[in-house]
Amino acid sequence: MSHALEILMYQVGQVFLIPTLVVITLMFFYSFYAMGAFLLQGWQRQRGALAEGGSGYPLVDWAGRQAGLSADALDIAAHKMLELPRLATRIAPMLGLVATMIPMGPALKGLSDGNLAQVSDNLAVAFSAVILALIASSITYWIVSVQRRWLAEEMAWLTAQPAESRASNSANEMHFDDEIEAGAAA
Repeated sequence: MSHALEILMYQVGQVFLIPTLVVITLMFFYSFYAMGAFLLQGWQRQRGALAEGGSGYPLVDWAGRQAGLSADALDIAAHKMLELPRLATRIAPMLGLVATMIPMGPALKGLSDGNLAQVSDNLAVAFSAVILALIASSITYWIVSVQRRWLAEEMAWLTAQPAESRASNSANEMHFDDEIEAGAAA
């Protein structure tokens, strides 16, 4: 009974190797896509003012199209904007660990059988998967950290503005950093 259960668990575990590797590969490519979008957003933020909104300021842009927003609604929208890269940041290392552990069983079995080629093949898959997962996680962690600050700046600006003036503020060319400096000088 115990031996049958062990064999069943081993076989079920092996089934998850390919799907795990596929998801890690998708997250790896997603992290580079997200980095490109992040760099574009940073460039757009350098060129445009906070009050203008636009694609460099997604929360301001979103809030400009909504009526009567509360601070809670802004907070929820900001969390939604960070959701996918945050998930990639947290899930990629877990899947990297899974993709490392699954081939370890066959590698150890190959080692006990004296089949070093099987050990080598399985360890190559295991360590390549965890490396790609950690790279993806590192990239998305950096992106989430900076975007969290950007969204906090946008939320602070939006909550300081009366709802009616958010839409009419498009003529205002002042950047958020300039507003902070002006407030500190006052």
